[in-house]
Order: sequence, then C-alpha cells, then structure tokens
Amino acid sequence: MPQRSTTYSSVTPRHIRVIGVPLDLGQSRRGVDMGPSAVRVAGLDARLEAIGHIVEDAGNIAVAIPEQKKAGAANSKYLKEITATCTKSADLVLKTLEAGKVPLILGGDHSVAVGTVSGVAEFYRRKNQKIGLLWIDAHTDMNTPDSSPSGNVHGMPLAALMGLPPIELGKIYDFSPKVRPENCVLVGIRDVDNFEKENIRKSGVEVFTMRDIDERGMRAVMEEALRMAGHGTAGYHVSLDMDWIDPEDAPGVGTPVWGGATYREAHLAMEIIADDGRMLSFEIVEVNPVIDEHNQTADLAVELALSAFGKKIL
Repeated sequence: MPQRSTTYSSVTPRHIRVIGVPLDLGQSRRGVDMGPSAVRVAGLDARLEAIGHIVEDAGNIAVAIPEQKKAGAANSKYLKEITATCTKSADLVLKTLEAGKVPLILGGDHSVAVGTVSGVAEFYRRKNQKIGLLWIDAHTDMNTPDSSPSGNVHGMPLAALMGLPPIELGKIYDFSPKVRPENCVLVGIRDVDNFEKENIRKSGVEVFTMRDIDERGMRAVMEEALRMAGHGTAGYHVSLDMDWIDPEDAPGVGTPVWGGATYREAHLAMEIIADDGRMLSFEIVEVNPVIDEHNQTADLAVELALSAFGKKIL
C-alpha cells in the first residue's frame, strides 16, 4: 500500500523578528511592562518555529520606569519618555523591514503602537507606498491631552498617528498622519470616552463596534475591515490589544471591559487575516501578568499570533 506523505505545516515560512517594548508609562495600572516576558514564557518563538517560520528575538528596547522620571504635564503623563521610546522602536522596526523580516512587537501598553506604525509607515513611504492599519481593541485610543479624563497616553496613540495631539508623538520621521483615515479600521470597540467620540467622528477613521460583530458576525466585519485597510496600500499593520477579548478568556489585561470577542471569534479574526495574506507587521499589547491567571492571557496571545501567522486547524 503506497504511503501517504505527511505535511505538518502548510504555512509559507516568514522570517520574523520579535521585539519587546516593555513600556508601562502610558497607563496608571502597573504590570504591562512584564507583558513581553509573559508572552515569551508562553513559548512564542518556539511555537512560531514549530509551524514553519524562522524566528529571531531582538530582546527588549530599554525603557524608562516611573520611579526614574517625573510624570510631567497632568494631561499627557510621561509624554517625553514615551516619545523617546517610540522613536527608538520605530527605528528598529524600520531596520527590521529593511532586512526583509517581519516585525512582531510585544508591548507594553498601547502607546508602543506609535513607534511600530511609524516605523512601518516610514519604510513604505520611502517606496512611495501607503499602509493600512487594523486597530483591534476594546477602546478607540483617540483621546487627546485636552479630551483625556486621565492624562494616560495609552489612550492617545491612535489620535497621534492620525495627526491629532499629542503632536510630538505623531511627528516621528516628520510626517503626519501615518495612515490615511480611510485605511485605518477599528474593530471590536465597546468603551469610548464622551469627548473622544467627537475626535473619532472628525478623524474619518472606519469603526466596527462589538454591536457590528454581534449583528453581522466576525467574518463579515473582518472581510470588510481588511478591504478598507488594504485599499490602495502595500498591506496593513495589525495592532492587537488583548483587552479586545472578553475578560473571561483574557483576564490579564491593563483595562478589561466585559462584552468582548470570544475565544473562537478572536481566532477566526486572526485566521481571516492570515488567509488575506497582506499583513505587514503585527503587535500584541496590554498583557498584564500581574493580574492574569496562570499566564492564561499571554498563552492566548501566543495562540492568536500563531493564527495570524498562518496556523490552521487542519
């Protein structure tokens, strides 16, 4: 009887560079600086290699801690230090793409996304191309220093990327906005500050709330989101905040909000991204092992990264 050849992976191998950005200056609840370590402990590198990818780990970017610095302005705490960290990470992301590798960034709070997106946008700007952005989050992160009730910069990164204040954060590489509003798509939103709503409406970004997912289903929402993010672009960056997922499945996050995506919905979204094949870079943020249960959230973060990078059930 002829023997059937066995293929354990149908994944197209990619050279992935893992970059940790253990920044927790953007929010009040401590612990997300340990997120990169928690995700690594959950076996990120080895599990990506097991499905066929080549993985190198660049370690962590050095960041300041609150004990070292003064908070500065109450409406945009640690803005100087966060901008410095994002500038360093943007440079490393840019070099990673120049080397033909895929950046996989581990946060840290969501303010790290300014560095990641800036680096990716600059790389493609030099090729006269634009990028899309898929912002998967319970929050819109479109506060400005004037609208923020807390002054925490992790609620402002998308505003900065879209050309709103804090201007200095969004001016890395001296161009703004980093992404056209029609190519910036938010998915899974369910917790928005009152003043922030006006910023979202004015910005022109595309938004799918949890109600859209409830009514239309994850597949329809993701397919439309990817079409928007990919229209006229070289591809898109995926910024995954783990608080997008319901706290029942992801308890260890910086700002948990009930009513999020389920375990299977989250995997389906990542699988659809992998099928689309246009993801340029990926980041996972807001994993907080201090309030996690047995590293459950970090383990789920790794599982979702695997799905985004092509792991299939069969």
